[in-house]
Amino acid sequence: MQRIIPGQTAQGLSWLAIMRLGLVQAALGSIIVLTTSTLNRVMMVELSLAASIPGLLVGLHYGVQISRPVWGHKSDTGGRRTLWIIGGMTVLALAGTGAAASTLLFETRFALGLAAAVAAFVFIGFGVGAAGTSLLALLASKTAPARRAAAATIVWMMMIAGIVVTAIVSGLLMDPFSFTRLIAITAATGVLSVLLTTIAVWRIEKAQDTQAKPAPQPQRFLISLKAVWKDGEARLFTVFVFVSMLAYSTQDLILEPFGGFLFGLSPGETTTMSGTQHGGVLLGMALVGILGSLLAHRKSQILKHFTFLGCIGSALALAALSTAAIFAPDWPLAANIFLLGLANGVFAVAAIGTMMTLAGDNGGKQAGIRMGVWGAAQALSFGIGGLMGTVLLDAARFMTGDTAKAFFAVFSFEATLFVASALIAIRLRTASQAQGQSSAFIPHPVPDAAE
Repeated sequence: MQRIIPGQTAQGLSWLAIMRLGLVQAALGSIIVLTTSTLNRVMMVELSLAASIPGLLVGLHYGVQISRPVWGHKSDTGGRRTLWIIGGMTVLALAGTGAAASTLLFETRFALGLAAAVAAFVFIGFGVGAAGTSLLALLASKTAPARRAAAATIVWMMMIAGIVVTAIVSGLLMDPFSFTRLIAITAATGVLSVLLTTIAVWRIEKAQDTQAKPAPQPQRFLISLKAVWKDGEARLFTVFVFVSMLAYSTQDLILEPFGGFLFGLSPGETTTMSGTQHGGVLLGMALVGILGSLLAHRKSQILKHFTFLGCIGSALALAALSTAAIFAPDWPLAANIFLLGLANGVFAVAAIGTMMTLAGDNGGKQAGIRMGVWGAAQALSFGIGGLMGTVLLDAARFMTGDTAKAFFAVFSFEATLFVASALIAIRLRTASQAQGQSSAFIPHPVPDAAE
């Protein structure tokens, strides 16, 4: 009689196990929203620091994540990914608390506070890299191909839920504001996140799970990295991740100012506009999850098609926004923003599902380092994208002397990046296309414990 690993079916992770791993993603989002959003505001408003300081700290935590391939390789060869997930979350929780504590030092000893904040954000990057990469590698290697679209949707929607819940609850508890209250809330969030992560991943992997055992002779990191980079498909997907996420993140810091400058929206109204966009993102994610699961058995290239359509849809929505810059304020801005969010959601989850498919190939033996390479590309593009959007806008305003033309130019550039991403996406092979050409890209269902 075959024995199934707890949390798994003969076809891979059960839906319950996937949702449990989604709790880990929610925990990651909970700590990140406090360290990148709340601390950003505190440093700028309560401490009156230059905006560039929190901006550079957030950029630093992205830059450090170039180490993701290292964490991925260690989880590939270290026997069990569970320990790397829990360990990374623990480091993230401690570093997040340290970052909050650094705000006390900024008031009295600026240099020491800055040094403490830099160290904390470095370890925030390490924690996110270790936990996030190992989590995605575990999902990729143990989720059945037909469930990957839905799995990507579930874990990302749960991450957004974690961000929203943490933002609301911490906001209620933060008043009246004090630095000690900020530290206490951040520390409590970290403790709860580590506990939730430990419970969520408990027994997802087992010591007797053959896939969790270290290889008899694990390859060294550089050898494994070169092997991944020599794979044309993995290399092409790395380029896709960087270009598409660059397009995705460039809008982050200029979308709300766009509503304020050209449509005369108040801060509250631009915040509502941001909520409209995120509503579209959630709907797009849900559509991919539902349709991807329903059509996976009949259309092997469904994720590739969704990725392409999401990129093209995002390009069209951004092209419409560039047109809106010319006709503002006579433009259906809310509808345009919602459609941008919808297309972004379709693209993002489909790309993540494709990432899981490619990482899970060959039994998921290199899932960690593959996820690490793509995670590093994503982190770098996010770090560059937000800054690039603001720099391009300032440069265009300086050259044209016209704010509307400046937004037109930047949104048009972003649309072009999404078109380029779509052209790259259409070149990616699916499992069925790769079969018979390269055994390295044939996804396999997760074997059960008896194998």
